[in-house]
Amino acid sequence: MLQVNFNPFPVLATERLVLRAFTNDDVNEMYRMRTDEAIMRYIDRPRPKSIEETFPFIEKITNMVNNNEGIAWAITLKDAPTMIGHMSFHILMKAHYRAEVGYMMDTRHQGKGLVSEALKAVLQYGFNIMGLHSVEAHVNPENTASRKLLEANNFKQEAYFKENFYWEGSFRDTVIYSLLKPYTE
Repeated sequence: MLQVNFNPFPVLATERLVLRAFTNDDVNEMYRMRTDEAIMRYIDRPRPKSIEETFPFIEKITNMVNNNEGIAWAITLKDAPTMIGHMSFHILMKAHYRAEVGYMMDTRHQGKGLVSEALKAVLQYGFNIMGLHSVEAHVNPENTASRKLLEANNFKQEAYFKENFYWEGSFRDTVIYSLLKPYTE
């Protein structure tokens, strides 16, 4: 079974980014992103009604990491500590060496290749440090940007589930993408 330990927290760095632990200082950015309809359009999750409702979400992330049940990074630019997005392995299937990846990026920073840059670092960490065998992503079929991101990073569509998710009075479809650990000779 997969054994993970996120203590100390693994800070990741790329050419333009730092992926760090969440803090309560991220609450304003998290609230803004989770209430921005352009960002949340394809994310079927409750929106916080106030900044105060965002603190428990950050606490949930912190507890997940502290309990080694998953890991989430706040994404920042190297030259600025303000969170501009986040990425996570929010579901770990330890018995199967598999994780589900999720991500979100502030609209002001979309279209610059930053999510792809962060994803590469997170996948490298997941496969090489955590010991994952595969990573999956659940995507709303209408989210073409997310689908293109995954396909550009060698994810393959594994499944298309019709009306498998109920949200706000209607059934929604889900596309499952997967990436197996790359093997090198």
